[in-house]
Amino acid sequence: MPEGHTIHRIARDHTQAFQGHALGVTSPQGRFAKGAALLDGTVLEAIEAWGKHLFYHFAGERILHVHLGLYGKFWPFAPPAPETHHQVRVRLTGPDAGFDLTGPTACELLEPPEREAIVARLGPDPIRTDADGGRVVAKLARRRGPIGVAVMDQSVVAGVGNVYRAESLFVHGIHPSRPANTLGAAEWDPLWATLVRWLRAGVEERRIVTVDPDDASVRDGRTRYVYKQDSCARCGTGIRRWDLSGRWAYACERCQPPWAEG
Repeated sequence: MPEGHTIHRIARDHTQAFQGHALGVTSPQGRFAKGAALLDGTVLEAIEAWGKHLFYHFAGERILHVHLGLYGKFWPFAPPAPETHHQVRVRLTGPDAGFDLTGPTACELLEPPEREAIVARLGPDPIRTDADGGRVVAKLARRRGPIGVAVMDQSVVAGVGNVYRAESLFVHGIHPSRPANTLGAAEWDPLWATLVRWLRAGVEERRIVTVDPDDASVRDGRTRYVYKQDSCARCGTGIRRWDLSGRWAYACERCQPPWAEG
């Protein structure tokens, strides 16, 4: 599933291509035909990303909500629109660019209160300039489960996926299985700052960047510390990999000692 930097990059690219233009909106697949008919020919006023959600704000307070999920993808094309196939949920066509959307988890037409209800369920997004990472501390205090689960819960932090989870916990020496409610502001604030820096860099560079190329402690020119690694990029210890609530967790248990009560 795309992590938050990819969603914000899509929002930026689509804003450059579409904002202020009346768009052609169709649903070749037919599953979004009614919504497409209401949006077709309408001016796109703004595009907003929040975590892994995209909101396309059209004139008339109509909002196209997209969540790519595991399989969703936008396919660019240059107008005129090419021949398509039945899997395209929605086609957006502007004067100079177009995108086909296939396989999304969500593609729906919303009114403003429905968009607000979705946002209300989300935690702060590290990429957004209005995000308040301090809100997360109170949420963690109510959670006895692992911090590795909490940071990927979109109601706690919006936009963080498995790579950012594994790498950020590593650089701060926090074991993914450590109870979330044992982290206070003194540990959370630096972790949040790392997520902000990395996710925003990911938007600019169009890829996940977690390892500083000037970090002299990194072995063999690695680009990841622990994620999908056999050994730790710093100390060489074998990486532990295990299922943590349905997703693989990664840790160097020398650099990230398991939590011990007391």
